[in-house]
Amino acid sequence: MTERRRRVTQAEVARLAGVSQAMVSLVLNGSDGVRVAPQTRKRVEEALRQTGYTVDIMGRRLRGKSNQILGVFTYESVFPSGSADFYGPFLGGIEEESEAQGFDLLLFTSPGRRQGRRKVYEQGSNRLGIADGCILLGRHTDRAELDRLVDERFPFVFIGRRESSAGPVSYVGADYAAATAALYDRMWALGHRTVALVGYREESESTADRRAGYLAAARRHRKTPLALTDDDPSSVFDRLRADGVTAALVETTEMASALRALYVRAGLAVPADLSIGVLGDTDPTQTSAWPRHAAAEADDWTTFRIPRREMGARAVRMLVGMLRGEMEPGRGTQVLLPCDLVDGATTTPPPARARVRGRR
Repeated sequence: MTERRRRVTQAEVARLAGVSQAMVSLVLNGSDGVRVAPQTRKRVEEALRQTGYTVDIMGRRLRGKSNQILGVFTYESVFPSGSADFYGPFLGGIEEESEAQGFDLLLFTSPGRRQGRRKVYEQGSNRLGIADGCILLGRHTDRAELDRLVDERFPFVFIGRRESSAGPVSYVGADYAAATAALYDRMWALGHRTVALVGYREESESTADRRAGYLAAARRHRKTPLALTDDDPSSVFDRLRADGVTAALVETTEMASALRALYVRAGLAVPADLSIGVLGDTDPTQTSAWPRHAAAEADDWTTFRIPRREMGARAVRMLVGMLRGEMEPGRGTQVLLPCDLVDGATTTPPPARARVRGRR
């Protein structure tokens, strides 16, 4: 087990700069009517940089001090056109609620990037510490950093369900399990008796929740589950045909569009030969072995809508509650919001031959 970096104190900064601890506090926090000589300020700021000192946010709050700044950290880029369509509602909800709560926003982007991935900690120092607290979002989480944030009791809320070996994580997520089960039930109500799940092999929380919802619905209807991964689209197609599957719950629109193309190539059609339900709005940062289809997002899929704007706003309210002492960082306040089903053009009752086979 690696040793965690100890928090640098103001006293250590003061010794390095050759000033009093009160002077360090004055440089950090300011004081009306008190001036600091430029040379002294420069020495203190240089010592702060050398030690990687970060402000004790909770200590400032307890002393009645706050930067009134909420950070937003994203593990993936959110501004390219495709990403903006997905992340935009999250950021819109965060911005609107932050303004209502009287906080400014600070977006953390690329300076902490290493090996192509964004990082919270730079040279052992928490870059988010200049904000009072932070909202984190992104599919590809750094588990070690998440554990450290929890262990240090830094105030943060994750958008999306997350787990940490260091303790409970505060998050606002979408209830993917319930929404997936509801979509399975919708297929069942149409007459489908062989419903497959097509999803990722990776074990992210969102993928695990979708799989849990599918398995729960299959058990409730006393059907043997058929869960297929995204390794080889042609193999998935072959399995669906061999097992007489008439409906598939597919994790992303790209998977769904590629699957439909395979059916068309074989002289079949969606939804006549296969009804498809997409398990939520697709995150463009997700990676898959399936080929990309540019028009996939615009298609009229049967799906469920993720309440992204409300998730962003709720995350802000939770974080502000931590900063105001209404809840404790590290306690792990966790909220899952419901998703709304959307009936599209990709579902229909199964062919008559499949209905007869399903009653046997």
